[in-house]
Amino acid sequence: MTEAWGGGRLAPDILCVLAPNPGPMTLDGTNTYVLGEPGGPLVVVDPGPEHAGHRRAVLQAAAPGTVAAVVLTHTHPDHAEGAASFAAEAGCHVLGADPALGGLQAGLLELPGTSVEVVPTPGHTSDSVCLLVGRALLTGDTLLGRGTTVVAHPDGTLADYLDSLRLLADLARERGPLRLMPGHGPAGADVGTVVAQYTEHRSQRLDEVVAAVARGARSAEDVVATVYRDVPRRLWPAALLSVQAQLDHLVATGRLRRERGVLSEPDA
Repeated sequence: MTEAWGGGRLAPDILCVLAPNPGPMTLDGTNTYVLGEPGGPLVVVDPGPEHAGHRRAVLQAAAPGTVAAVVLTHTHPDHAEGAASFAAEAGCHVLGADPALGGLQAGLLELPGTSVEVVPTPGHTSDSVCLLVGRALLTGDTLLGRGTTVVAHPDGTLADYLDSLRLLADLARERGPLRLMPGHGPAGADVGTVVAQYTEHRSQRLDEVVAAVARGARSAEDVVATVYRDVPRRLWPAALLSVQAQLDHLVATGRLRRERGVLSEPDA
């Protein structure tokens, strides 16, 4: 049985407050991070769903400090739905890669109480970013604490996601060991190790998809039923998004053909 994750203080300047939204896609719930020394100006990352109890819990965790800003790793509702309400109550603004939220770019983001390095990592979504705070990497849904993430087709693309994994691998090599602070699941794993596991998993999945088409799969739904047959059916809709992204990538790179929506091998 997997040990439950409950958040808590992860470093002198990093506190995780777990949102009460557990589920197949959110694992134990959404990890909301409070950055900064206790009592000082603070930054809240991913306030989570619109949930008054969670909003109060984060504000209570932040007291007696002031919240200078909310930063989003991406705008999926389980991370961002409660951002506007939280910011209104805290008296701060919301920042993110979405142009409507300031269009965060790569580089150092100086905020009261802390410095955050923004690392754009599109793939899960087009607006996904990771946030480097010291040796801690807040990854949103780009890397999870358990399992692997969905490439949310069509907004997310596998080509972008693979590029982002390579970027994070380079970052881990250049900066030394980095601690994983994911959007869902336990924190603390070594980022370089997780990225290597994710990269291998994606390569294996692509090979499995090609093999499924060789055995007769002709649609994304056929591929899901073949490649993800051991995955609970309640997760098949999410798997379908990743498969659609995988198929786009395989067609673009010439490993598969798709004519009038029907899949085949290139030489078929």
